[in-house]
Amino acid sequence: MRRDRLTFAMMLGVPLMQLVLFGYAINLDPKGLPAAVVTAESSAFSRSLTRALENTGYFRVVATPATVGEADRLLVLGKVQFVLQIPEDFSRRVQRGDGAVVLVEADATDPAATSNAIAALQQVSLTGLDHDLVGPLAQRKAGPAPFEIRVHRRYNPDGITQYNIVPGLMGVVLTMTMVMMTSIAMTRERERGTMENLLATPVKPLEVMLGKIVPYIVVGYVQVVVILTAAKFLFGVPMLGSVVLLSAVLILFIAANLAIGFTFSTLAKSQMQAMQMTMFFFLPSMLLSGFMFPFRGMPDWAQVLGEVFPLTHFLRIVRGIMLKGAGFGDVSQSVWPLCVILLAVSVAALKRYQRTLD
Repeated sequence: MRRDRLTFAMMLGVPLMQLVLFGYAINLDPKGLPAAVVTAESSAFSRSLTRALENTGYFRVVATPATVGEADRLLVLGKVQFVLQIPEDFSRRVQRGDGAVVLVEADATDPAATSNAIAALQQVSLTGLDHDLVGPLAQRKAGPAPFEIRVHRRYNPDGITQYNIVPGLMGVVLTMTMVMMTSIAMTRERERGTMENLLATPVKPLEVMLGKIVPYIVVGYVQVVVILTAAKFLFGVPMLGSVVLLSAVLILFIAANLAIGFTFSTLAKSQMQAMQMTMFFFLPSMLLSGFMFPFRGMPDWAQVLGEVFPLTHFLRIVRGIMLKGAGFGDVSQSVWPLCVILLAVSVAALKRYQRTLD
C-alpha cells in the first residue's frame, strides 16, 4: 500500500468525496429558483403578488422583461425556471371578484426541480394579497382564493421522468465509456510493451493522441445512435431540435472526454490506476452535473465546481435541443465552455505525454 500511493489515496479520497457531496452539495428541495415577472399593470396587487412569490423561498425574481416573448426567450435559454404573467386587468378582477387569473410557466424539463415550487403556489393564491384585501375588500378573503394561478408546465407537461433522464443518460454513458476506454487503452500498451514500438516510429505526440481519440469518436456515435433509438421507440422522448446540431456538439463532448482519458493514461502506471482515476472523475461529474439531482438546488460552491465538468454543459445542450427545440444561438452559451475544456485538457495531455516520452 505504501508503494501504490495512488490506490491508497483513492481508498481515502472516494469515501471522503462522497461524504462531502452527499452531505453538503445534494439538495432534493431546491429553493431560490430564478423567475421572471411580466406584468401588464403596475399596481399594489401586482407588487404584493411578486413579493408573496419570493416570500415562499422557492422563487427569486431575477428579471422583469417587458414582453412575453422576451420572457419566453429566457425560459428557452435556461436563464429562468419560471415566468409569472400578470394581466392588465388583474387588480380590477380581484376587486370585483370576477375570477382573476395569473399564468405561471415552468421549465419542467426536470420535474424534480420544480415540483415543490409549484406546490407552494397554492398558498400564494390563498394568502398572497392578504395585506391588500382590507376594508370593503376583506370579504374576498373569506371565500375561495381571490385569484387563480394556472401553471403551464413547458417542455414536459406530464412530468415524465424519462424525458429528463434518457437524454441525460446519453452524456453519462459517453462520459464513463470514453474516459475509461482511452485511459485503459493507453495504459495497456505501456504494460504490454507495445508503446516502445510506437515510440520507435517518427510519430508526433499530437498524432498519437489523434490516433487514439478518433476511433473512439466513431464508437461514441454508435452509442448515441443506440440511445436515441431507444429514446424514440421505447420511451417516446421527443426530438424537437436539430439532429445535425446535436451531432456537431457531440464531437466536442466526446473529444473532451477522450482527452481527459488520454491525460489519465499519462498519469496512471497500470490499468487499475487508470480505472480508479476514471471513477474518481466520474462520480463527482455525475453528482454535480444536474443529472441525478437538481443543479440549482446545490450550494454556490458546488455549482461552480460542477461547471468544470463537460457533462454539466452537455446536459443543458442535449435537453435544450431535444425537449425545447433550441437552436445554436440558444445553446451557444454552453458550447463555448466545452471548447475551452477541450482545449485546456488537450494541451495538458500533450505536455504530459511529451514529458512521459522523456
